[in-house]
Formats: sequence, C-alpha cells, structure tokens
Amino acid sequence: DDGKLSFDEFKAYFADGVLSGEELHELFHMIDTQNTDNLDTEELCEYFSQHLGEYENVLSVLEALNITILKAMDKTKKDYQEASNLEQFVTRFLLKETLNQLQSLQSSLECAMETTEEQTRQERQCPTKPEVLSVQWPGKRSARRLQKNSLLPNNPHFNTGWTEEDSQWMTQINRLQKLIDRLEKKDLKLEPFEEEVLEENAKSHIMIVQRQMSVIEEEIEEFRLALKQYVESASTQGGCLHVSIQKIPSDARFIVYEFWENSNAWNSHLQMNYSKTFQRSNVDFLETPELITTMLVPGKYQFFTFF
Repeated sequence: DDGKLSFDEFKAYFADGVLSGEELHELFHMIDTQNTDNLDTEELCEYFSQHLGEYENVLSVLEALNITILKAMDKTKKDYQEASNLEQFVTRFLLKETLNQLQSLQSSLECAMETTEEQTRQERQCPTKPEVLSVQWPGKRSARRLQKNSLLPNNPHFNTGWTEEDSQWMTQINRLQKLIDRLEKKDLKLEPFEEEVLEENAKSHIMIVQRQMSVIEEEIEEFRLALKQYVESASTQGGCLHVSIQKIPSDARFIVYEFWENSNAWNSHLQMNYSKTFQRSNVDFLETPELITTMLVPGKYQFFTFF
C-alpha cells in the first residue's frame, strides 16, 4: 500500500514455479533502473511495455471491454427493477451469455498458460525443485491444476495387476480431486437433500487426509528428500489411493492430500516404520507442529453440482 514493490512483494506475486529465486532477484534489479531496491509503477510499465508485442492490442481491447461492461452494469442496475418481466428475462439472458463468453475465453487462456509453463519445466528438466509434487497412478491425469511434477515409484505394483475395481477407485479419486479444486474456488452450490442407503459391508467411505507443514527455511531441501521418501513408501501401500503435494509459493509451507480406501488403511499406515520415521524427522524440519485434518467422504456421492 505504499505505491511500490519490495523484492519480497515482487517475488510473492511473480513467482511462477519456473523461475528460480536467483532469476527472480536478477529480474527485479533489471527492472529497478533507479537502483532503489523498490519498484514503482513507472518502472514496471516501462519494462513490460517493451515486451508487449501482439498483447498490446489484447490489453487495449480488454481495457475497452472493461469500460463497456461497467457501463452496461450501471445501466442494468438503474433500469432492471422498473423493466417488464420480459425485459428482465432478456437482461438475465444477456448477462448469462456475456459471462459464458468470458468464461470460455478464460478457459482458453488458462490452457495456454498451463501449456507454456509445462513446456518450460520440461525444457529445464529440474525435478529436484518442483513447486508441487504429485504421485498418481499411471494412465491417469491428475485433476490438480497446480500440479508441477510427478514422482512414480519404480515398482511393478504401478504397472501390472490392474482390475476393474482399481479402475472404479481411480474414477472416484479423480472426482474427489476435482471436488477439492472446486471447493477451494468456492464455486459451489448444494443440491436438495438426497438420502443414500448404504449396502451392508460395502466399502462406503474414502478417507481424505490434509497435512499442513510449515518448514524451516534452511531445512527445505532436506525436508523435500524426506517427503519424497515418505510419498514413495506410502504410495506402495495397498490402501493408498492417491497422494498430492502442494508447495505454497509465498512461504515454506507444504500441503499434502492423501486418499485412503478407509480409516483402517490410514491408521495402519501411521504404524508403519516409514511413517514414524517421517514424523520423527519433522521435529527437526518444521517451525510449528504439523496440522492434520481428516474427513470421510462417501465412496459414491451425488451431493454437489458445479457451475
């Protein structure tokens, strides 16, 4: 709020999981032509205006579009209440169609961003410093948009012996993964209550575990190694369905999502030596005690729809 950016503020906004901290620092000083260790609006505009290319026209059109939409919203606010039912219906349709067009455009841009970021990461081939790690079953794309890298243990369990039940589990896991994405965006509405009748002795619930760990800055690399070993060991367990690990760019915090067939599988996992070893190592790696949240979700659910 002081009208300028420090390096920490610059890094928090521009870090994309591709440029390293050193490269961001070099870029910061390249833009800081006045050598004040802070960036003002003029310096940022001067730097990016030299690289706009075709996007100069894009940004110009977006600015005009923003002004046009705001004018339309202002007129809608003034006229809607006094309009006839038919006129209100037409207004609602036009609003919905405008939103659909903007969302379609946004989806194209997001796809382009993901593609360029993934291509850059593949070119750099830097698996030791991923921003987000993920362990997933072969042949399945994770629904996590922020996924940066994959670790697939070299174990025959991941390549052979697949059954129809395994496929059903993975279908369900993909749905749950998408559900977490939607919940994080708060893009949710609840359907009318629908009662579910469970079959006796059925595998009715999946255990979702969220583990939040704030790591000491100097211990991040050691923690990454320990975390990788933990994930590789956990993913070979029969009851483990999926593990997804997210690194928060703004600080040294990791969030681990684990999906287990049921609570018994999770509890058994906690008693394994690799799990205890990881928990003991966290005593030295974490700034604060680990925060664990667990939740049982139905193996088959129809509770949510998204828009």
